[in-house]
Amino acid sequence: MSDERYLVISSDCHAGGDIADHRPYLPAEYLDEFDTWRATFENPWADLSDADAARNWDSAMRLADLETEGVVAEVVYPNTVPPFFPKSSLTNSLPPLSAGDARKRWVGLQAANRWLADFCADAPGRRAGVIQITMYDMEASVAEIRRCHAAGLHGGILLPGVPPGQGLPQLHDPYYEPLWDVCEELGIPVNHHGGSANPPMGDQPEDPVVFLLEVTMWSHRALPQLIVSGAMERHPDLKFVFTEQGSAWIPDELARLDYFFTRMRTAVGSQEHVWGEPVMAKLPLQPSEYWARQCYVGASFQRGPEAQLRHRIGLDKIMWGTDYPHREASSPFTVEALRAAYAGMPADEVAMMVGGNAAHVYGFDAAALRPLADRIGPLVSDVAEPLRPGDVPRAAEKCPALAGYGAAA
Repeated sequence: MSDERYLVISSDCHAGGDIADHRPYLPAEYLDEFDTWRATFENPWADLSDADAARNWDSAMRLADLETEGVVAEVVYPNTVPPFFPKSSLTNSLPPLSAGDARKRWVGLQAANRWLADFCADAPGRRAGVIQITMYDMEASVAEIRRCHAAGLHGGILLPGVPPGQGLPQLHDPYYEPLWDVCEELGIPVNHHGGSANPPMGDQPEDPVVFLLEVTMWSHRALPQLIVSGAMERHPDLKFVFTEQGSAWIPDELARLDYFFTRMRTAVGSQEHVWGEPVMAKLPLQPSEYWARQCYVGASFQRGPEAQLRHRIGLDKIMWGTDYPHREASSPFTVEALRAAYAGMPADEVAMMVGGNAAHVYGFDAAALRPLADRIGPLVSDVAEPLRPGDVPRAAEKCPALAGYGAAA
């Protein structure tokens, strides 16, 4: 046991090309518009222009960083600014539905997808790139999903949230059925990452604070909408992943949804039954049963109290993530973050949460990755050692998993 190592796969990492990197991936007819846009673009994110920004696009640097942390493979979400966007697509609300914005931004997302396919190909079997889509054109999105999957992006799709006022149907609408069809056909997951479901963020100092306080609330709306949509009932083999939005909320939310579904089915004469019975007739399972059958959580920098809920959430549902290269990422204290979350737990259960479940959901070849894990993975014995307050520098508390463990100043 003392020399055994975990196979660690991060279910939540981020990457993207530098501004100029996307230019070769644009259609020729958009190059002049891109050059004009780039000439006046001001990057709003300091971490995308500082000395460490290259971690987003420098493949060798990234592999070295992750290997130092004991991570052998990663699911790659977007991070940098695609062409014609004002900021990262993960935190930027959907554009206004105008011919100019929607058209150019879709071209920009397609360029980012092409860049990501090449980036993933640079580390075969170690990167599962997530495909970006447009919510305004399901036919175009389906075609892009097929093209990207054939090009090697096997991380599934990034399903944005739909805040009110965007001029788009909510996620429970049949409008999105083509997405569920193609993802089930190709065997790729539907990923809903925290950050994209909020209403537009304003420019006042209070606006990012409100965004921070509400970001998970808006993200959590996707689960009931997707259940009510019937997508899970009609597509029982389709996987849904809810990433970087915590995990402690899941048991209580499933209990709440089960309660309402029961009321809508059985409380004859109640308002719940009047409104709900026609929908319940199409949904034979309880929300907790749909969750158990086909839902997963990308548990970025999972905290100890969340990990204690693992059997209520579903041990086979939890996929740990580092959130590299964000400020709140576990690096360079990943082993300490794993200790804070999983010390004292059975090694076979930890192995599922830190890598085994992600390998299953995203199709990583665990056997092929095992020799690398045997060389660089965190020692089982190290992760089993409880972390105590003061074991890490105060600066490590930038990672939520390490809150309360920093040494006194």
